[in-house]
Amino acid sequence: MFDIAPSEFLLVAFVALVVIGPKDLPKAMRVLGYWVGRARAVGRQFRNGFDEMVREAELEEMEKKWKAENERIMREHPFVPTPPAAPALPDHASASDAPSPIDDVQHPVMVEKPHVVPEPAAVADEPRNEQPTEVRDGDDRHAPDGRVIQDKAAS
Repeated sequence: MFDIAPSEFLLVAFVALVVIGPKDLPKAMRVLGYWVGRARAVGRQFRNGFDEMVREAELEEMEKKWKAENERIMREHPFVPTPPAAPALPDHASASDAPSPIDDVQHPVMVEKPHVVPEPAAVADEPRNEQPTEVRDGDDRHAPDGRVIQDKAAS
């Protein structure tokens, strides 16, 4: 924006030091920084307001295009409701034989039927001991009926 060469900047700093003086120069730099910051804030606010106006204008333009396109589509494809079709009766059926609206109720249809397997009689008749006596044979444990019981901790 401003093309200030380093030599020009040094000349301005030297003139400011001579004119303002070394005692008041820090205060002058603070005031100058404050006003530069204010000017930047005003410029940023102006730019944001301008961008917002441009966005709103573009949005209004897009809404107009969408509305026109929607109207065109509605003209080309009008909505025509279809009348409900009356159920066709066979030739031998009369109006008195027609099913009543109560018969039209559809009942749920079971898709899968559960397959229940009865428990084997030998296992069901067996008395259940809460704590079966175990026999240890090396690392294996055996139940009273001879089955090997696996030790989950050893697995």
